[in-house]
Amino acid sequence: MSIKWNPLQAYEAMDKVEEQISQVVKPLEKARTIAREALNVPNLPQYVTQHINRIIGDIDQAIGGSQWNQTGRLKAGIESVRNDLPKDAIEEEKKKLESGSQLSLVN
Repeated sequence: MSIKWNPLQAYEAMDKVEEQISQVVKPLEKARTIAREALNVPNLPQYVTQHINRIIGDIDQAIGGSQWNQTGRLKAGIESVRNDLPKDAIEEEKKKLESGSQLSLVN
């Protein structure tokens, strides 16, 4: 049974998603560093510390980089999509595109 959807398009969409995410990783890493520094404010109440730690944890979950979450949920989600795509169908679509762009020498 043939696939009715184009797995190559889904794969390429994940490339675009990953590209956009990579643009926000550095600012989020910076935000995490600033939040960690905020934990050093003298006499910081515990309820504020809890909120800051939640922000740090949310960043860790999103982009990874902590000792508990190396990858991050965003990258893990992208990899899950890629891993579930039928690799043979992706290769078949790539071959169709390559052969469609080549000029035919036979009339």
